Amino acid sequence: MIQNPILKGFNPDPCICRKGEDYYIAVSSFEWFPGIPVYHSRDLKHWELYTHVLTSEEILDLRRLPTGQGIWAPCLRYNEKEDLFYVVYGSMIPSQCNIDNYMITAKDIRGPWSEPVYLHSCGFDASIFFDDDGKKYILSLEWETRPGYQRPGEICMAEYDDEKKCIVSYPKRIWGGSSGRGWIEGPHIYKHDGWYYILCAEGGTGYRHCAAVGRSKTIWGPYEKDPEGLILTSSPKLEKEYQMSMAEDRKHYNPGVVIQKSGHASLVETQTGELFAVHLCSRPYMPEQRCSLGRETAIQKLKWTQDGWIRMADGDYLVKDVCEESLLPEYLVKELPCHDDFDEGELGIYYYSPRYSSVRFTDLKSRPGYLRIRGQQCLSSCDKVSLLARKLTAFRAVVTAGMEFEPKSYRQSAGLVIYYDNLNYLYLRKYYSESLKSCALSITHAELGKVSEECEHKIAVEAERPIHLRLSLKDKQVQFYWSYEKDGEWNVIGPSYDATKFSDEYCGRFTGTFIGIACMDDILRQHYADFDYFDYETEE
Repeated sequence: MIQNPILKGFNPDPCICRKGEDYYIAVSSFEWFPGIPVYHSRDLKHWELYTHVLTSEEILDLRRLPTGQGIWAPCLRYNEKEDLFYVVYGSMIPSQCNIDNYMITAKDIRGPWSEPVYLHSCGFDASIFFDDDGKKYILSLEWETRPGYQRPGEICMAEYDDEKKCIVSYPKRIWGGSSGRGWIEGPHIYKHDGWYYILCAEGGTGYRHCAAVGRSKTIWGPYEKDPEGLILTSSPKLEKEYQMSMAEDRKHYNPGVVIQKSGHASLVETQTGELFAVHLCSRPYMPEQRCSLGRETAIQKLKWTQDGWIRMADGDYLVKDVCEESLLPEYLVKELPCHDDFDEGELGIYYYSPRYSSVRFTDLKSRPGYLRIRGQQCLSSCDKVSLLARKLTAFRAVVTAGMEFEPKSYRQSAGLVIYYDNLNYLYLRKYYSESLKSCALSITHAELGKVSEECEHKIAVEAERPIHLRLSLKDKQVQFYWSYEKDGEWNVIGPSYDATKFSDEYCGRFTGTFIGIACMDDILRQHYADFDYFDYETEE
């Protein structure tokens, strides 16, 4: 059996495609750099982080964007006739969901990718469909701002002209949803036995999230609603479906399933003729109903019914935490390493930084065997932050880093971080304390934008001596430790913190929790810290 989720941690809005025997999933990246992670598999069970689509700051400008903005729900497609990969993506900016949508192509999934072609700014979650006659169509959710109209809007579509590299006409509204839960988004079109199927996420990205379809004999519709209303969800059906607020949405947590918030799906047919859907999901802490790991990706096996509708393979509509394996031969992949001693010539593919390329502030050459991080702005900034992080993927984890750092001022610091966004983080830092007249360890705590120092817990430490920092996550509790020896005695520092607060529900965003290492220099942006290693060990 395949254990869900297949992509743990912050991996939302999956879009899957197949080229021959290879399967690829692209997910949202929001304000994190590099953009649009792509995962690879050959058996739909074992997945590896394979590449990133957006790696150039010239194309991906995320600076000063608030959390939850940036790259939403990319669409990854493979056009067999052209032997070409397509990615359609939009970069969301604040204020009434302003977004510019682009398309890029590549012969190889690892690039190089073409220069972006501007499509339109008519809504978000844009995708592309290739019809049998060679025509191409761009779909998106047209964001509605007018009072008295369906929110957030309806699905619109425009034909794309390959030669002119633009859409043919203004997007036309074609679909308003099937489930009755409202909040339709994430559109994809598929063709099967002469029917066009429009698959959308509905119900919002909360506990009433679902995936639902409509179908039509013509691309422009009209599309008829699925008589069952939806194909998969975590939330039981109601006699009367309706749009609701976030507070009301939480009432629809279903204790009968392990994975919650299931929806925003994408379909793939295997070379053996099997049908699967990958979809967004979350695993909340209870009873808080907070998802600190963010929105993840799961998989379900589907089937076509005799009357031409899509259903879960077991005939139910509630998602499962295990999925029947495909008929594909097993294909093992390398797991991401738990230990990084920075002996390689480049950083691992699994590292991210907020809004800004880590190439700007990291250095693996000046001191071989160490990662040098040059300090910049504080962690509360939305601009040039020197934070190198990886995604939190488990409810239990131990994160350890070895560091050498000699601060000359209280405005210089470096250390270990658990980070949801620039408004919510914990930072165990080494800095120079003027009150202690020595280097010291202390914890900076940012919660909903309010930044405080745990001054009563600060500890004097030696300036020149290497130091080891540790973060322990046990279910709902985060605790920091420090030591002069990695294999020596670990000393507790600071209180225990509530891990559930690092979540969409508490912070009000769409991403997930990261753990990492950072450096700050609020004087000249030149002082640096040398990290000997970074360990991330999880316990399921």
